[in-house]
This record gives sequence, structure tokens and C-alpha cells, in this order.
Amino acid sequence: MDVGRFAAVDRSGTYSEKWQKYAGRDVLPFWVADMDLPTAPFVIDAVRERLQHPILGYTRTPEPAARAFVDWIRHSYDWRVREDWLVWIPGVVPGFNVAARALRHLGSDIVIPAPVYPPFLRVPRQAELRGVVSPLVRDGSRWVMDFDHLGANITPATAAVLFCNPHNPTGRVYDRHELDRLAALVLARDAVLISDEIHCPLILDAKCRHIPIASLDTAIEARTISLFAPTKAYNFPGVGIAVAVIPDGALRERFEEVGKGLLGGVSPLAYAAATAAFNDRSDWLREQNAFLAGNADTLARAVAAMEGVATTHVEGTYLAWLDVRALELPNPADWFEAFGLGLSDGVEFGAPGFLRFNLGCSRSMLDAGIERLRSAVEAA
Repeated sequence: MDVGRFAAVDRSGTYSEKWQKYAGRDVLPFWVADMDLPTAPFVIDAVRERLQHPILGYTRTPEPAARAFVDWIRHSYDWRVREDWLVWIPGVVPGFNVAARALRHLGSDIVIPAPVYPPFLRVPRQAELRGVVSPLVRDGSRWVMDFDHLGANITPATAAVLFCNPHNPTGRVYDRHELDRLAALVLARDAVLISDEIHCPLILDAKCRHIPIASLDTAIEARTISLFAPTKAYNFPGVGIAVAVIPDGALRERFEEVGKGLLGGVSPLAYAAATAAFNDRSDWLREQNAFLAGNADTLARAVAAMEGVATTHVEGTYLAWLDVRALELPNPADWFEAFGLGLSDGVEFGAPGFLRFNLGCSRSMLDAGIERLRSAVEAA
């Protein structure tokens, strides 16, 4: 492993949203899901090569990009998808918002297991649907779906279930049994599943394996809009691109129609970057995941020694979910920020008393963050 590639990177002067939030203050940013690890070099090379052409115009999906995705998903998950199932879009977040709008004819409700990435919780209002939150529950060292609650709330009025796997912010990688149970509930009510799988290459626990829920069988495949992107794993979130995999022709047509005027085009540079990422068969990602797993273990060990803070095992993503309710702080995010630690507030995820900690950084930055975390906890 090239240890040097995981050293601290100075992002000053790049207008990084992550770092600009605390510009001029002694606050280390561990909030937004943007890694401080270098973008894959072959992705940078692909963008540089595309820049050799003097025009960056409107671009249709390049055939190499579509082939790369189809080959990648077959290689990674043994799922055979067709190129005509793919809708290329500028990001996963606009993708699940358009999907929700496209499904309003099926019902009035959208069910969302939570806590969850904040844009999920804004979908009901933006899509003019009634949001039904189904709480995740802690089962030992992991968070799980409450299938009794889901079963009672996925009803004939449900248009869709909005699902995140690997899960942001808890770091779960749902197993086959859990996915089968969720699929059965969706199919029983003839709803549609919108599945955000953007973190699927980021599996940190060697015992876990990501399974695209639509790959389970042809029944759930036909009732799922799956959203993928290489931007998190290969760290180019500022170059927006995603793929919606929609096997059902009628659903795909509605998605594309609703997206007109809402979804912009995809940049030629984004296509170049994504093609390089989907074509990757090197050890680059495996080594990065091993490094991130080390960061997760380091934080977990540190938290275990702190009174009043708890966390669960990070199976996937590079995000840790901290439970600080025992500290009884009126505003946990502000408290830790005062000690120089910028974390995502659990309130935004539907979970007051929790904080999300981004592990996608150098070990030296993580160690500094842990020291600030410890000081804040001891002072509480």
C-alpha cells in the first residue's frame, strides 16, 4: 500500500465547501461527505485527457461510459443490466427527487427509514407527498430496519419507499435477509423502491458484501429505481454524475419526462471521470477501503474509552454515527464546534442527540479530531 497517498492534503485556495464553512476559525471539518483523500489518479488523468479537446460542449452519453457501467455492475455484483435501462443524470440527490415526483400517481405517501441523509427528509415536501418516517432501531452493534413498523406503514397509499444502502449515516451494509424482507413488503403493496446506493463501493468490513436490492429477482428489479455514482468512492463529488437504473420501461419513461427541465445535462468531464472509475479493476479502491477501515477502528476504540458517547460498527461508507444523548447537551453540534470539531448535527438526519463524523481524512487529522472530541466530552 502506498501510505503516502493517505497523507494530509492542503485544500486551501480551492474554495472547498467542507473547509470554507469554518474559514478563519480553528475548527476541523468532519461534517460533509467529502473526503480529504486524493481523487483517484486515473480519474484525474481521464479528465486531463478530455481537456485536450478545445470544446466542452453539451454531451450525449458516450458509448464507452455506458459499457463501462454495465461491465462494472456485472463484475462487482453479478447483476446483468442493459444499456437502455440507464438514465444518466447530474447527481443522486436530483435523481431521487425526480423519482419521487414521477411516482405520485401511485399514491400519496413516501416511506423513509430514518435517521437518514438530510436530503431524503426534504423529498416529501418537494415531491408533494406525505412523508412517513420509519425509525431504524439499534440491535447491538448495528442499526436495523423495524420491519413491523415498515409493514404497518407501507400501505396501498404508499407510492414509494426511499431507501439508502450502504446506509448514511449509520454505516450499515444491509444483508440478503434484510433486503429480501424489504422487497417483499414493497411488492406486497405494489409500491416502488427508490434505492440510493452511492456508497456501494465503500465496504469497510470484509465480512459484508453489498447487494443491489434490484438484483435480488426480476420482481423487485421491475419495481426499483436504483441510483449509483462513483463520485463518493473515487472522491470527485464536485463533478456531478450518477446513473439511474430503471429496468421497467414505463417507469423509465415517466422518470425521463418528469426530469425534463429539472435535470441538467451531464458534463463531458464528468463522463470522462465516471468512465475511468467504472473501468477500474486495480487495487486502488481496496487499499483505500482498508485505510478507511483503519480510521473507523481508531475512532471506535477512542469512543469506547469515553464516558457518555457511543457508536456502532461502520460496515460501509466512511461515516461514523455518534450517540451523545447521555451527555445531555442542549445543542451537541454547537458544543463540539466550540472545541474545534465541526460535525454534522443529528437533528438534520431526524435524530437529535446524534452527530455524524466523516472518517475520510488522513490519520493525523483523525487523531487531532479525536483529541478535540475527548476534550469536549470531558468538559461536558
